[in-house]
Amino acid sequence: MVINKDVTIIGGGASGLFAAAEAGMRGRRVVVLERSAALGNKIRVSGGGRCNFTNLTVTPSKYISQNPRFCISALTGFTPQDFIEIIEKYGVRYYEKEQGQLFCRISSGEIISMLRRRCEDAGVTIVYNAKVHDITKRGDVFVIVTNNTGVFHCNSLCLATGGISYPQLGATPFGYRIAAQFGLNVIPTRPALVPLVFNAQDSADFSGLAGISVDAVVSCDGRAFRGGVLFTQRGLSGPPVLQASSYWRAGGHISINLFPDADAYEFLLSRRRNKAGLHTILSGVFSKNFARRWCEVNSYVRPINQFNDKELREIAGHLHDWKLWPAKTEGYKRAEAVIGGVDTGELSSKTMEAKKVNGLYFTGEVIDVTGQLGGYNLHWAWASGYACGRHM
Repeated sequence: MVINKDVTIIGGGASGLFAAAEAGMRGRRVVVLERSAALGNKIRVSGGGRCNFTNLTVTPSKYISQNPRFCISALTGFTPQDFIEIIEKYGVRYYEKEQGQLFCRISSGEIISMLRRRCEDAGVTIVYNAKVHDITKRGDVFVIVTNNTGVFHCNSLCLATGGISYPQLGATPFGYRIAAQFGLNVIPTRPALVPLVFNAQDSADFSGLAGISVDAVVSCDGRAFRGGVLFTQRGLSGPPVLQASSYWRAGGHISINLFPDADAYEFLLSRRRNKAGLHTILSGVFSKNFARRWCEVNSYVRPINQFNDKELREIAGHLHDWKLWPAKTEGYKRAEAVIGGVDTGELSSKTMEAKKVNGLYFTGEVIDVTGQLGGYNLHWAWASGYACGRHM
Protein backbone atom coordinates (compact mmCIF):
# COMPACT_ATOMS: atom_id res chain seq x y z
CA MET A 1 0.00 0.00 0.00
CA VAL A 2 1.42 3.35 -1.10
CA ILE A 3 0.49 6.41 0.97
CA ASN A 4 1.16 9.85 -0.51
CA LYS A 5 1.92 12.75 1.81
CA ASP A 6 3.59 16.12 1.46
CA VAL A 7 5.75 15.60 4.54
CA THR A 8 6.97 12.47 6.30
CA ILE A 9 8.62 12.81 9.69
CA ILE A 10 10.51 9.86 11.15
CA GLY A 11 10.46 10.05 14.94
CA GLY A 12 7.61 10.88 17.32
CA GLY A 13 9.70 12.71 19.88
CA ALA A 14 9.88 16.35 20.88
CA SER A 15 11.32 17.88 17.70
CA GLY A 16 9.46 15.57 15.32
CA LEU A 17 6.03 16.24 16.80
CA PHE A 18 6.68 19.95 17.04
CA ALA A 19 7.82 20.12 13.41
CA ALA A 20 4.82 18.03 12.33
CA ALA A 21 2.31 20.37 13.94
CA GLU A 22 3.95 23.45 12.42
CA ALA A 23 3.94 21.91 8.95
CA GLY A 24 0.36 20.71 9.36
CA MET A 25 -0.81 24.17 10.36
CA ARG A 26 0.52 25.41 7.02
CA GLY A 27 -1.83 23.04 5.23
CA ARG A 28 0.78 20.38 4.50
CA ARG A 29 -0.31 16.74 4.56
CA VAL A 30 1.91 15.29 7.27
CA VAL A 31 2.55 11.82 8.65
CA VAL A 32 4.74 10.97 11.65
CA LEU A 33 6.27 7.49 11.73
CA GLU A 34 7.03 6.40 15.29
CA ARG A 35 8.89 3.12 15.70
CA SER A 36 7.49 2.36 19.18
CA ALA A 37 3.98 2.06 20.57
CA ALA A 38 4.10 5.44 22.34
CA LEU A 39 5.13 9.01 21.67
CA GLY A 40 7.79 11.02 23.45
CA ASN A 41 9.59 8.31 25.42
CA LYS A 42 12.50 10.60 26.30
CA ILE A 43 10.11 13.40 27.22
CA ARG A 44 8.34 11.08 29.62
CA VAL A 45 11.47 10.45 31.72
CA SER A 46 12.93 13.95 31.47
CA GLY A 47 13.19 16.16 34.52
CA GLY A 48 12.52 13.29 36.87
CA GLY A 49 9.13 12.75 35.23
CA ARG A 50 8.15 16.42 35.34
CA CYS A 51 9.85 17.49 32.08
CA ASN A 52 12.21 20.46 32.26
CA PHE A 53 10.78 21.72 28.98
CA THR A 54 12.72 25.00 28.55
CA ASN A 55 14.84 27.55 30.34
CA LEU A 56 14.21 31.28 30.61
CA THR A 57 17.93 31.93 30.04
CA VAL A 58 18.28 30.27 26.62
CA THR A 59 21.27 31.71 24.74
CA PRO A 60 23.61 30.24 22.11
CA SER A 61 26.37 30.05 24.74
CA LYS A 62 24.44 27.22 26.43
CA TYR A 63 25.02 24.93 23.44
CA ILE A 64 27.95 22.83 22.23
CA SER A 65 28.61 22.35 18.52
CA GLN A 66 31.51 22.37 16.11
CA ASN A 67 29.79 25.47 14.73
CA PRO A 68 28.57 27.37 17.82
CA ARG A 69 26.81 29.96 15.63
CA PHE A 70 24.56 27.44 13.88
CA CYS A 71 21.88 27.48 16.60
CA ILE A 72 21.52 31.29 16.67
CA SER A 73 18.92 31.57 13.91
CA ALA A 74 16.61 28.88 15.30
CA LEU A 75 16.90 30.11 18.90
CA THR A 76 16.14 33.66 17.80
CA GLY A 77 13.17 32.48 15.76
CA PHE A 78 11.59 30.54 18.63
CA THR A 79 12.08 31.73 22.20
CA PRO A 80 11.13 30.26 25.59
CA GLN A 81 8.26 32.75 25.73
CA ASP A 82 6.94 31.43 22.42
CA PHE A 83 6.78 27.92 23.89
CA ILE A 84 5.21 29.18 27.11
CA GLU A 85 2.41 30.81 25.12
CA ILE A 86 1.69 27.49 23.41
CA ILE A 87 1.56 25.38 26.56
CA GLU A 88 -0.60 27.99 28.33
CA LYS A 89 -3.04 27.77 25.43
CA TYR A 90 -3.29 24.02 26.07
CA GLY A 91 -3.63 24.43 29.83
CA VAL A 92 -0.26 22.99 30.87
CA ARG A 93 0.60 24.20 34.37
CA TYR A 94 4.24 24.81 35.15
CA TYR A 95 6.65 26.37 37.63
CA GLU A 96 10.18 27.73 37.74
CA LYS A 97 12.40 25.47 39.82
CA GLU A 98 15.78 27.23 39.78
CA GLN A 99 18.06 29.12 37.42
CA GLY A 100 15.27 29.67 34.90
CA GLN A 101 14.35 25.99 34.60
CA LEU A 102 10.65 25.44 33.85
CA PHE A 103 8.93 22.18 34.82
CA CYS A 104 5.43 20.74 34.53
CA ARG A 105 3.49 20.92 37.81
CA ILE A 106 1.91 17.50 37.33
CA SER A 107 3.96 15.33 34.97
CA SER A 108 5.83 15.20 31.68
CA GLY A 109 2.76 13.50 30.24
CA GLU A 110 1.19 16.96 29.97
CA ILE A 111 3.78 17.99 27.37
CA ILE A 112 3.29 14.77 25.41
CA SER A 113 -0.47 15.27 25.50
CA MET A 114 -0.07 18.87 24.33
CA LEU A 115 2.12 17.78 21.40
CA ARG A 116 -0.36 15.09 20.42
CA ARG A 117 -3.28 17.52 20.55
CA ARG A 118 -1.41 20.08 18.47
CA CYS A 119 -0.76 17.44 15.84
CA GLU A 120 -4.43 16.44 15.88
CA ASP A 121 -5.46 20.09 15.53
CA ALA A 122 -3.11 20.40 12.55
CA GLY A 123 -4.46 17.27 10.85
CA VAL A 124 -1.24 15.29 11.29
CA THR A 125 -1.41 11.48 10.97
CA ILE A 126 0.63 9.51 13.51
CA VAL A 127 1.55 5.90 12.75
CA TYR A 128 2.85 3.79 15.64
CA ASN A 129 5.10 0.72 15.52
CA ALA A 130 6.35 1.91 12.15
CA LYS A 131 9.89 0.65 11.67
CA VAL A 132 11.53 2.07 8.55
CA HIS A 133 13.45 -0.48 6.49
CA ASP A 134 14.55 1.55 3.50
CA ILE A 135 14.64 5.13 2.23
CA THR A 136 15.37 6.13 -1.35
CA LYS A 137 14.80 9.20 -3.48
CA ARG A 138 13.35 8.99 -6.97
CA GLY A 139 13.55 12.40 -8.59
CA ASP A 140 11.83 14.77 -6.15
CA VAL A 141 10.03 11.97 -4.29
CA PHE A 142 11.28 10.19 -1.18
CA VAL A 143 10.17 6.56 -0.87
CA ILE A 144 10.00 5.27 2.71
CA VAL A 145 9.44 1.54 3.16
CA THR A 146 8.18 0.41 6.59
CA ASN A 147 7.73 -2.99 8.19
CA ASN A 148 3.96 -3.42 7.98
CA THR A 149 2.48 0.07 7.81
CA GLY A 150 2.91 0.71 4.12
CA VAL A 151 5.18 2.60 1.73
CA PHE A 152 5.14 6.37 2.08
CA HIS A 153 5.85 8.85 -0.71
CA CYS A 154 6.63 12.50 0.02
CA ASN A 155 8.53 15.54 -1.24
CA SER A 156 9.78 16.56 2.20
CA LEU A 157 11.39 14.08 4.59
CA CYS A 158 12.44 14.97 8.14
CA LEU A 159 14.71 12.81 10.30
CA ALA A 160 13.79 13.57 13.92
CA THR A 161 15.23 10.33 15.24
CA GLY A 162 17.19 11.74 18.17
CA GLY A 163 20.66 10.78 19.33
CA ILE A 164 21.81 7.48 20.80
CA SER A 165 21.49 8.29 24.49
CA TYR A 166 19.04 6.12 26.44
CA PRO A 167 19.08 3.15 24.01
CA GLN A 168 16.82 1.37 26.51
CA LEU A 169 14.10 3.81 25.41
CA GLY A 170 14.53 2.85 21.76
CA ALA A 171 17.25 5.27 20.66
CA THR A 172 19.21 4.08 17.60
CA PRO A 173 21.81 5.55 15.20
CA PHE A 174 19.25 5.38 12.37
CA GLY A 175 19.32 9.14 11.70
CA TYR A 176 23.10 9.14 11.38
CA ARG A 177 22.95 6.21 8.94
CA ILE A 178 20.45 7.97 6.70
CA ALA A 179 22.52 11.16 6.74
CA ALA A 180 25.56 9.17 5.66
CA GLN A 181 23.51 7.34 3.03
CA PHE A 182 22.70 10.67 1.40
CA GLY A 183 26.32 11.82 1.52
CA LEU A 184 26.17 14.06 4.59
CA ASN A 185 29.04 14.19 7.06
CA VAL A 186 28.32 12.95 10.60
CA ILE A 187 30.43 14.17 13.52
CA PRO A 188 31.55 11.22 15.72
CA THR A 189 29.43 11.06 18.86
CA ARG A 190 30.20 10.71 22.57
CA PRO A 191 27.97 10.68 25.66
CA ALA A 192 27.07 14.03 27.26
CA LEU A 193 25.43 14.98 30.56
CA VAL A 194 26.57 11.67 31.98
CA PRO A 195 28.11 10.46 35.27
CA LEU A 196 31.89 10.00 35.36
CA VAL A 197 33.63 6.80 36.44
CA PHE A 198 36.59 6.82 38.84
CA ASN A 199 39.97 5.52 37.77
CA ALA A 200 41.17 2.47 39.73
CA GLN A 201 42.99 4.42 42.46
CA ASP A 202 40.16 6.90 43.06
CA SER A 203 37.68 4.03 43.11
CA ALA A 204 39.66 2.36 45.88
CA ASP A 205 39.90 5.66 47.74
CA PHE A 206 36.39 7.09 47.38
CA SER A 207 33.81 4.49 46.30
CA GLY A 208 32.91 3.97 49.96
CA LEU A 209 31.43 7.48 50.00
CA ALA A 210 28.49 6.51 47.73
CA GLY A 211 25.43 8.61 48.54
CA ILE A 212 27.35 11.58 49.95
CA SER A 213 26.86 14.95 48.24
CA VAL A 214 29.22 17.94 48.46
CA ASP A 215 28.37 21.48 47.34
CA ALA A 216 31.20 22.46 44.99
CA VAL A 217 32.20 24.01 41.68
CA VAL A 218 33.31 21.54 39.02
CA SER A 219 35.47 22.86 36.18
CA CYS A 220 36.50 21.28 32.90
CA ASP A 221 37.97 22.75 29.73
CA GLY A 222 37.39 26.34 30.86
CA ARG A 223 33.77 25.82 31.96
CA ALA A 224 32.66 25.86 35.60
CA PHE A 225 29.42 24.58 37.14
CA ARG A 226 28.18 24.70 40.72
CA GLY A 227 25.94 22.28 42.59
CA GLY A 228 25.86 19.06 44.55
CA VAL A 229 28.63 16.65 43.56
CA LEU A 230 27.23 13.19 44.26
CA PHE A 231 29.51 10.24 45.02
CA THR A 232 28.33 6.94 43.52
CA GLN A 233 29.61 3.38 43.71
CA ARG A 234 31.46 3.89 40.45
CA GLY A 235 32.35 7.57 40.42
CA LEU A 236 30.75 11.00 40.47
CA SER A 237 27.38 12.36 39.42
CA GLY A 238 25.17 15.32 40.31
CA PRO A 239 24.35 18.39 38.17
CA PRO A 240 27.83 20.02 38.05
CA VAL A 241 29.49 16.71 37.15
CA LEU A 242 26.93 16.02 34.42
CA GLN A 243 27.54 19.49 33.03
CA ALA A 244 31.32 19.08 33.11
CA SER A 245 31.06 15.66 31.42
CA SER A 246 29.98 17.33 28.18
CA TYR A 247 33.35 19.09 28.04
CA TRP A 248 35.49 16.23 29.37
CA ARG A 249 37.56 14.08 27.02
CA ALA A 250 39.18 10.73 27.74
CA GLY A 251 42.53 11.23 29.41
CA GLY A 252 41.59 14.65 30.72
CA HIS A 253 40.84 15.84 34.23
CA ILE A 254 38.19 17.74 36.12
CA SER A 255 38.85 20.22 38.92
CA ILE A 256 36.63 20.48 42.01
CA ASN A 257 36.58 23.60 44.17
CA LEU A 258 35.41 22.36 47.55
CA PHE A 259 35.43 25.89 49.01
CA PRO A 260 33.46 27.93 46.46
CA ASP A 261 32.31 30.62 48.93
CA ALA A 262 35.36 31.20 51.09
CA ASP A 263 39.14 31.44 51.11
CA ALA A 264 40.23 28.01 52.33
CA TYR A 265 43.57 29.32 53.59
CA GLU A 266 41.92 32.02 55.72
CA PHE A 267 39.49 29.39 57.02
CA LEU A 268 42.31 27.06 58.07
CA LEU A 269 44.46 29.87 59.45
CA SER A 270 41.63 31.05 61.70
CA ARG A 271 41.51 27.59 63.29
CA ARG A 272 45.23 26.99 63.47
CA ARG A 273 45.41 27.03 67.28
CA ASN A 274 42.90 24.18 67.49
CA LYS A 275 44.29 20.80 68.56
CA ALA A 276 41.65 18.84 66.66
CA GLY A 277 42.54 16.80 63.59
CA LEU A 278 42.19 18.50 60.21
CA HIS A 279 39.37 16.13 59.27
CA THR A 280 37.44 17.25 62.38
CA ILE A 281 37.88 20.88 61.37
CA LEU A 282 36.68 20.14 57.82
CA SER A 283 33.72 18.10 59.08
CA GLY A 284 32.18 21.42 59.99
CA VAL A 285 32.05 22.15 56.27
CA PHE A 286 31.61 18.68 54.72
CA SER A 287 30.14 15.43 55.97
CA LYS A 288 32.32 13.68 58.56
CA ASN A 289 32.92 10.66 56.32
CA PHE A 290 34.02 12.74 53.35
CA ALA A 291 36.26 15.00 55.45
CA ARG A 292 37.98 12.01 57.06
CA ARG A 293 38.47 10.11 53.80
CA TRP A 294 39.71 13.15 51.89
CA CYS A 295 42.29 13.89 54.57
CA GLU A 296 43.40 10.25 54.77
CA VAL A 297 43.84 9.94 51.00
CA ASN A 298 45.91 13.11 50.91
CA SER A 299 47.89 12.26 54.07
CA TYR A 300 46.54 15.25 56.00
CA VAL A 301 46.01 13.28 59.21
CA ARG A 302 47.61 15.49 61.84
CA PRO A 303 45.96 17.98 64.21
CA ILE A 304 45.62 21.31 62.44
CA ASN A 305 47.99 23.05 64.85
CA GLN A 306 50.83 20.82 63.63
CA PHE A 307 50.72 22.12 60.04
CA ASN A 308 53.04 25.00 59.19
CA ASP A 309 52.04 27.94 57.04
CA LYS A 310 53.39 26.43 53.81
CA GLU A 311 51.47 23.23 54.44
CA LEU A 312 48.23 25.10 55.17
CA ARG A 313 48.59 26.97 51.89
CA GLU A 314 49.13 23.66 50.10
CA ILE A 315 46.01 22.16 51.70
CA ALA A 316 43.99 25.27 50.84
CA GLY A 317 45.17 25.07 47.22
CA HIS A 318 44.12 21.43 47.13
CA LEU A 319 40.68 22.27 48.54
CA HIS A 320 40.17 24.91 45.85
CA ASP A 321 41.61 22.79 43.03
CA TRP A 322 41.10 19.08 43.67
CA LYS A 323 41.98 17.42 40.38
CA LEU A 324 40.58 14.03 39.39
CA TRP A 325 41.28 12.00 36.24
CA PRO A 326 38.14 9.94 35.45
CA ALA A 327 38.62 6.63 33.64
CA LYS A 328 35.55 7.04 31.45
CA THR A 329 31.88 8.04 31.48
CA GLU A 330 28.92 5.80 32.32
CA GLY A 331 28.19 5.65 28.57
CA TYR A 332 25.13 6.19 26.42
CA LYS A 333 22.84 4.17 28.71
CA ARG A 334 23.20 6.81 31.43
CA ALA A 335 23.74 9.85 29.21
CA GLU A 336 21.02 12.47 28.96
CA ALA A 337 22.37 13.76 25.65
CA VAL A 338 24.95 13.20 22.92
CA ILE A 339 27.78 15.35 21.58
CA GLY A 340 28.15 15.12 17.80
CA GLY A 341 25.71 14.08 15.10
CA VAL A 342 24.79 15.40 11.68
CA ASP A 343 27.34 18.05 10.75
CA THR A 344 25.76 21.51 10.93
CA GLY A 345 27.85 22.51 7.92
CA GLU A 346 25.60 20.22 5.87
CA LEU A 347 22.39 22.01 6.89
CA SER A 348 20.71 25.37 6.52
CA SER A 349 20.58 27.05 9.93
CA LYS A 350 17.31 28.74 8.96
CA THR A 351 15.40 25.70 7.69
CA MET A 352 17.34 22.58 8.85
CA GLU A 353 17.31 21.37 5.22
CA ALA A 354 20.30 19.50 3.85
CA LYS A 355 22.25 21.68 1.42
CA LYS A 356 23.08 18.72 -0.82
CA VAL A 357 19.64 17.04 -0.88
CA ASN A 358 16.52 19.07 -1.59
CA GLY A 359 13.63 18.18 0.67
CA LEU A 360 15.72 16.31 3.28
CA TYR A 361 15.58 17.81 6.78
CA PHE A 362 17.05 17.00 10.19
CA THR A 363 15.91 18.33 13.52
CA GLY A 364 16.55 17.98 17.24
CA GLU A 365 19.21 15.85 18.90
CA VAL A 366 20.29 14.08 15.71
CA ILE A 367 22.08 17.33 14.75
CA ASP A 368 25.46 18.30 16.20
CA VAL A 369 23.95 20.75 18.69
CA THR A 370 23.91 19.80 22.38
CA GLY A 371 22.55 21.88 25.23
CA GLN A 372 23.72 22.12 28.80
CA LEU A 373 21.64 20.67 31.63
CA GLY A 374 18.53 22.65 32.52
CA GLY A 375 15.95 22.44 29.72
CA TYR A 376 18.22 23.62 26.92
CA ASN A 377 18.09 20.39 24.91
CA LEU A 378 14.32 20.30 24.85
CA HIS A 379 14.26 23.95 23.83
CA TRP A 380 16.57 23.08 20.93
CA ALA A 381 14.03 20.42 19.95
CA TRP A 382 11.26 23.04 19.87
CA ALA A 383 13.34 25.71 18.11
CA SER A 384 14.83 23.43 15.45
CA GLY A 385 11.46 21.71 14.98
CA TYR A 386 9.76 25.08 14.52
CA ALA A 387 12.32 26.19 11.92
CA CYS A 388 11.96 22.91 10.06
CA GLY A 389 8.17 22.79 10.27
CA ARG A 390 7.81 26.32 8.95
CA HIS A 391 9.72 25.50 5.76
CA MET A 392 9.02 21.87 4.82
